[in-house]
Amino acid sequence: MDARDFIKVGMSAERTLVVPRERTVGHFVPDMPMVYATPMMILEMEMASSDAIRRYLQPGWITVGTEVDIRHLGASLVGAMVRVTGKVVAVERRVIRFEVEAFEGERKIGDGCHARGLVNVEAFTKRLAGK
Repeated sequence: MDARDFIKVGMSAERTLVVPRERTVGHFVPDMPMVYATPMMILEMEMASSDAIRRYLQPGWITVGTEVDIRHLGASLVGAMVRVTGKVVAVERRVIRFEVEAFEGERKIGDGCHARGLVNVEAFTKRLAGK
């Protein structure tokens, strides 16, 4: 399967969340501030990217995250409304590349690049079962 046949540059999606206590650095690491954790922001960026293309995938196919290059630019407190976007910027045979951003209001709190690999679920599951 070739992603270039059905995934196009410019496809995008957006996710919003209110930062919960469970997604803060302080929740995971004692004595750290209760601010939105970088890995949790990256999770939302990956999910927004996946959302941008999921409906175009053929049955039996998914994408998995393969690369992240992210900057976390500003702290957000518990209760902050965060908006995350993922936009396709390049499509290769089995790799889709995204520009990702995160905002609290108009303030950019994160940005970077993310890549997702196109995977056949059945073949992937068989390969994992052999490990």
